[in-house]
Amino acid sequence: MYINRETFEQKIINSIQLNPVTAILGPRQCGKTTIARKISKDFDSVLLDMEDPVDYDLLSASAKNFLEQQSGLIIIDEVQRMPELFPVLRVLADQADSGRRFLLLGSASPDLIKNSSESLAGRIGFVDLTGFKIEETGQGNFQKLWLRGGFPRSFLAASNTKSYQWREDFIRTFLERDINLLGFNIPPVTLRRFWVMLAHYHGQIWKGSEFARSLGVSEPTVKKYLDILSGAYLVRQIQPWHENLKKRQVKSPKIYIRDSGVLHTLLSLQNDQVVTHVKAGASWEGFVIEQILQKIDTRDYYYWRTHTGVELDLLVFRGGKRVGFEIKYSDSPKTTRSMRQAIDDLRLDTLFIVYQGRHEFDLEEKIRLLPVSLLSGFEL
Repeated sequence: MYINRETFEQKIINSIQLNPVTAILGPRQCGKTTIARKISKDFDSVLLDMEDPVDYDLLSASAKNFLEQQSGLIIIDEVQRMPELFPVLRVLADQADSGRRFLLLGSASPDLIKNSSESLAGRIGFVDLTGFKIEETGQGNFQKLWLRGGFPRSFLAASNTKSYQWREDFIRTFLERDINLLGFNIPPVTLRRFWVMLAHYHGQIWKGSEFARSLGVSEPTVKKYLDILSGAYLVRQIQPWHENLKKRQVKSPKIYIRDSGVLHTLLSLQNDQVVTHVKAGASWEGFVIEQILQKIDTRDYYYWRTHTGVELDLLVFRGGKRVGFEIKYSDSPKTTRSMRQAIDDLRLDTLFIVYQGRHEFDLEEKIRLLPVSLLSGFEL
């Protein structure tokens, strides 16, 4: 099965044309190398992999001399393994009319973000690559995408059993290998336990004190663990929105495992066990939120909740509009007092209820039902 990733490809090509350096960031195994190789066919290109000892030794010994003699598109995979390369790239990026463009691929890490932002400010464009989206897999495959998640090898596996095994291996590899490569010295058993705890808190408000007590560490330590998984594109923290209201509002982030397939594996759920599990609704909510944010492509998003229980799953600011989203694990959701209160308090232009059904229509003024299968064509 071929998955067309044209939207991401075009974003990357646009950035290459605009910036001397482009970085594709995302979790390991999300398809960065595959998409870079496909794009390279449109350019005179050179591919260097920092996990290949030959390429690593070559750039370690004479990065500036070698790269200065290249032209076209220079692709450097797993660039976070050589942080000393960034000052060299800055010098080369400033050379006028060199005919060079750099495409950097890396699993997100604090060092990669810090080094690229500091050394290449004004010279680099970032493209965040995720797993597969509904618009890529097709409307009819949203259930499979939810259950297996968007990592290419998980979604495309020959069977549900093989998909689940791939995700198990992915989690183990990240804990036992990747976390050290990202520059952290944390026992794999500790981080796995924390990650599994996060899975059970998926869709809930962060309470660092509870995690700290369970793990026997300090709150700053568990916050560090959370930030590591967030920086590796494995966890999403959705910050609360504070409106100037005479109401007490929640001020801690909500936590989601970004890939629904990884969530299910951390919860030890095979495909047929997901839909009847107590976390099915929360899993569905996180999956749909990821699809919405990937489609809208914005960083200006929040959730909202008051201490009296009035809440909104997702609040997006776009083009001067305030748009709300409620996600329902139902075929026939209904409007609620909380929805109407959110519309009034937050002055929403529209509130969409995203659900599993097939029909799109207005339930009430400013409240519209939106099938998840139609997110592929959704526009604000």
